[in-house]
Amino acid sequence: MGVVLAGIDEAGYGPMLGPLVVAMSAFEIDPWEPGQPAPDLWDLLSRGVCKKPGKAAKGRIAFDDSKKLKLANDASKHPLTHLELGVLSMLALLDLRPKTDLELLLALGAELEDHPWYGGEARPLPVAHSEGEIAIASNTLNVAMAQAGVRPLTIRAKLVCERAFNETIRREGTKAATTALGVGEHLRTVWESWGKPGPSHPRLVCDRQGGRQDYGQFLARLLPRVKPGEEPITVTVIEETPRASRYDIELRDRSPTSPPANARRLSAVFQPEAESAHLPVALASMTAKYVRELMMARFNAYWNGQAQKKGLEGLKPTAGYTQDARRWLKDAQCLISKTVRAAMVRNA
Repeated sequence: MGVVLAGIDEAGYGPMLGPLVVAMSAFEIDPWEPGQPAPDLWDLLSRGVCKKPGKAAKGRIAFDDSKKLKLANDASKHPLTHLELGVLSMLALLDLRPKTDLELLLALGAELEDHPWYGGEARPLPVAHSEGEIAIASNTLNVAMAQAGVRPLTIRAKLVCERAFNETIRREGTKAATTALGVGEHLRTVWESWGKPGPSHPRLVCDRQGGRQDYGQFLARLLPRVKPGEEPITVTVIEETPRASRYDIELRDRSPTSPPANARRLSAVFQPEAESAHLPVALASMTAKYVRELMMARFNAYWNGQAQKKGLEGLKPTAGYTQDARRWLKDAQCLISKTVRAAMVRNA
């Protein structure tokens, strides 16, 4: 009996510029028995994966918190070297081999808003590796997964761009609601795809949102509406502590003869530093960061082109984070109207 283990993480929650990206990855692990703890995929796949890249990795592919794997811009290697290798080699196991950044968005089910700074021709991928290197890494993962009984099911991403980000804050009155757009989409995907009746219900792990510990009402709002003849979806609190917030989500049939075993279930966990504890969350973190970095490359290329058209030189790129974004907005003020600035700058 197998189990589905999914993980969610985001990149770009704090910046003033660029998209928020919320990503999800899911795996099926077999064998697994109900009652056992969540599988440790770093352990199961140790022949093909590791946390720290380098000489000790010996050809294994690194999966970890994206903040640990993204290299500095002045490093000898491309900043996205490790993120790209993990994300693209795993996508290849799903028979997805995007040749451009726009194909990558399509493969991940992600959509961009129609701002000019995200427009232009498709930009080629990979940016830090050859296609051969991606293929070798994918084969390494495939062998390790086949030996361990692990199968990737999906990798998805939700882009919350500037318009949706600002409209959500105005409507909901809280910045946290922006992340909920992505978390909700991925939660419903896991629930509808794998939340079938039976003891082997899916496990969903999400990186904790700030210092918050209570997610019961948050989950209830994100779940799909029930169909006629079904009981309301219930969210039961298992644990709400600094260590973790755990919930059991259940949907039963109204029929009085329907046994409890026929209930659809999903376990959801929110915990600090989940990307360092669960490989699916690490892959989600890497995917979100990789996509955001590629979108910021589009952003910077567009505005650099606008500067060159006006005979301006030296418009230093920005990663979009608050301090540097303010520097960039000052440098680019002659290029940006009030209307464009209002559409570009995130309001939190």
